[in-house]
Amino acid sequence: MAARILSVDEAKLVRAAGGVIRRNGSRGATRVAIVHRPGYDDWSFPKGKVDRGETLEQTALREVEEETGLRCKLVTPLGCTAYADHKGRDKVACYWLMDVVGGRFQAGSEVDEVRWVTVDEAADLLSYRRDRALLRALDLEATG
Repeated sequence: MAARILSVDEAKLVRAAGGVIRRNGSRGATRVAIVHRPGYDDWSFPKGKVDRGETLEQTALREVEEETGLRCKLVTPLGCTAYADHKGRDKVACYWLMDVVGGRFQAGSEVDEVRWVTVDEAADLLSYRRDRALLRALDLEATG
């Protein structure tokens, strides 16, 4: 593979990946997992930064398991969000729709709570507009 020279702006880009984890609720309605991060006091979808040598897919699965304790499988890509992080760096976070295959939640320092909520409830609880935009991608996936 040929080497590629990055611009200064590209070199500063923070890459992350995560998941929108779904399961069927008791009344058949799809529920998604949202996480509370006490360090930021926010509600979001689980995600984290790409480690050297990892693919985005590997990062998404690792970060979801680290933050939620849930082992998941990838279903389909939902898309990527771009924004400035809390340090002012450009960040791109790519998300996959995921299904749980095992594990269970254990609270930790990064995430102290997971809630399984309907898509409408998630839209009300999620702290960031960019995360709410992912719900639209989820809705399109369910109907299309």
